[in-house]
Amino acid sequence: MSDLVADRIRATATRLGLPHLARTLADLTARADTESMGYLDFLDLVLEEEQAVRDERRFRSALRLSKLPHHKTLDEYDFAFQPELDPRKIRDLATLAFVQAKANVALLGPPGVGKTHIAVALAVAACRAGFTVYFTSLDDMVRHLTAADDIGRLARKLHTYLRPNVLVIDEVGYQPLERAQANLVFQVISKRYEKGSTLLTSNKSFGEWGQVFGDEVLATAILDRLLHHCDVVAINGPSYRLKNRLTAIDGQANVA
Repeated sequence: MSDLVADRIRATATRLGLPHLARTLADLTARADTESMGYLDFLDLVLEEEQAVRDERRFRSALRLSKLPHHKTLDEYDFAFQPELDPRKIRDLATLAFVQAKANVALLGPPGVGKTHIAVALAVAACRAGFTVYFTSLDDMVRHLTAADDIGRLARKLHTYLRPNVLVIDEVGYQPLERAQANLVFQVISKRYEKGSTLLTSNKSFGEWGQVFGDEVLATAILDRLLHHCDVVAINGPSYRLKNRLTAIDGQANVA
């Protein structure tokens, strides 16, 4: 390929919004020569490379917009430390069939068992698959909605939590809510019902949600919509954080 043709291809690729092709044309043509590719095979390679770059760029953008606190995967989760948790159940959730069905997932258990890790891993998988995701703690969501309501912008702020395909609500139950706050949560859950997936973590059993939301009737209404299409995963095992802390203390004691 002459330099003139190569320059023309790079310029055209740039105008068409194919920056990866413009940058890597020399490498791609060298590979085509080495592997004696036909025209269609070379075209397939170019399109595959460009698509992979676009997918990765879209994934990184989705992660940034999701507000996820960290990037975790299920491969990093120590299922051996939670023998009562069936890995097949979590792997099945990772197929994201629940997102396609606009169903929900509730991860229940005491602090430190890895609920947030699993929730984040599923959210990362959803971002990778092209779904929109937004992460928030319950306290942060209530605080932002309350502030918006105070200045007459509740409808606009609600859209933040209604728009994504997957809304992750972390730490449900760590702080009890006042009735007005609980009503804001109800609005989110009610408006998302059968329109998007809600993935939540909680250290409280559903029987305790009346105390969390300060009203048994309101808690029942929230649960009614949440659990109608919902996979519930209970993790009743030891705390990872406590294990790591005890290991560190033991190590310090041994050094001393």
